[in-house]
Amino acid sequence: MSQGRLFYVIGPSGSGKDTLMQYARAQLSEREKIIFAHRYITRQPELVGENHIYLSEAEFAAKERQGFFAMQWDSHGLRYGIGKEINFWLAQGFNVVINGSREYLPIALKKEPGLVVILIRTSTQVLRERLKNRQRETDAEIERRLERATLFNRICHPNVTLLDNDGRLDESGAAFINLLMTTQSGVNGSN
Repeated sequence: MSQGRLFYVIGPSGSGKDTLMQYARAQLSEREKIIFAHRYITRQPELVGENHIYLSEAEFAAKERQGFFAMQWDSHGLRYGIGKEINFWLAQGFNVVINGSREYLPIALKKEPGLVVILIRTSTQVLRERLKNRQRETDAEIERRLERATLFNRICHPNVTLLDNDGRLDESGAAFINLLMTTQSGVNGSN
């Protein structure tokens, strides 16, 4: 049995990363060899957005001490973890997709040199529109998010594949699924 592939999906807030992952999960639900791992987060569950597993700060700290996480990072006042169950799935030949972090990427690449990174990107205009439509932030907060989004442009690594998500969901979703179904890693390109 061959080892599965680990896909690490990143993109700025508003890039449509969660939407693409939900789309792919629904389209690939009958495939037996691909798993979308849940993140453990110290954020209360929401009706929309990522389907994550909520842990209190105390629960997260306990799980961290117990060695529960394969990957763990802090961002924007929250704690995020990927459980070690991904190692079992990979060893069983499953491809595993995780919702990653730009800041944690260098550590993730050291831990998993074969990691396939999919960077979701959008134009500044589309990103601004999506952030405004969410109605979660002020104009000033949106501008700060847009500034932070430029940090993704600095990511350069042979394991990174770019996926443009300015268009329709069915088009970007099909391109995303195609990347997940590929067997070749380190293809740096744009769809």
